[in-house]
Amino acid sequence: MNTWILLRGLTREARHWGALPDALREALDGITGDAPAAGSSRVRVLTIDLPGNGEYADLRAPLRVAEMVDFVRAAARERGAPGPFCVLAMSLGGMVAACWAQRRPDEIARLVLINTSMRPFSRFDERLRRQAWPGLLRAARHWNAPSVAEAVIHRLTCNNGKTRAADVKTWTDIRTSAPVSRANALRQLLAAARFSAGKRQPACATLVLSSREDGLVDPACSASLAAAWGADHWMHPWAGHDLPHDDPAWTVERIRAWLVQTAGE
Repeated sequence: MNTWILLRGLTREARHWGALPDALREALDGITGDAPAAGSSRVRVLTIDLPGNGEYADLRAPLRVAEMVDFVRAAARERGAPGPFCVLAMSLGGMVAACWAQRRPDEIARLVLINTSMRPFSRFDERLRRQAWPGLLRAARHWNAPSVAEAVIHRLTCNNGKTRAADVKTWTDIRTSAPVSRANALRQLLAAARFSAGKRQPACATLVLSSREDGLVDPACSASLAAAWGADHWMHPWAGHDLPHDDPAWTVERIRAWLVQTAGE
């Protein structure tokens, strides 16, 4: 069985993936051979929260991305997931995935990185665009007012506003049930800011997905990373930072097409 691990970003958790995990499993099941038997799947998809978020909201977030890697590895082992793994990760989760692949190349078979950024490939003002700073400060000021904070986060990260009201309600409910502390949010932000990847590309095949209209992270970050590592790179024409939210069908199709294209690598 092929195991995919999905990692979200700063203060986000498994439920923020929405319908994408099921869509990914269905798409990847259909790549080769006959359809699996009813109720079974060739692909296992695990959504693992970073410490301080979601299922682990009561834990203290580490100040180093490498410690987040250790945490995710342990969580995967606890769930009995066989490696090597395919990892789909965005933003801060992408830094964790990249660090994991570089530290333990035997454990990672493939990487898909979405709207991530890291030193030494990008400047600070590219990794966190200046135009987003006022919104981030407003979210921080209203951190203990869930609906206000989540409305601000939605505007910062999503360009598909068709379901904005329903999204904000869902995200507010998520925050209320598993609140991320302000301290943990700051710790995750600091860990992301401090993280620096190795210049040498990971040993595994790597796909970079980015959003041309990302208002939070400059898409130049993904372009620089893909160029430095010789990774395949696709850019979405209108989505925001939360590409899996804005266009999950495009996201899944690009991953499926890449896997077909690179089969055997």
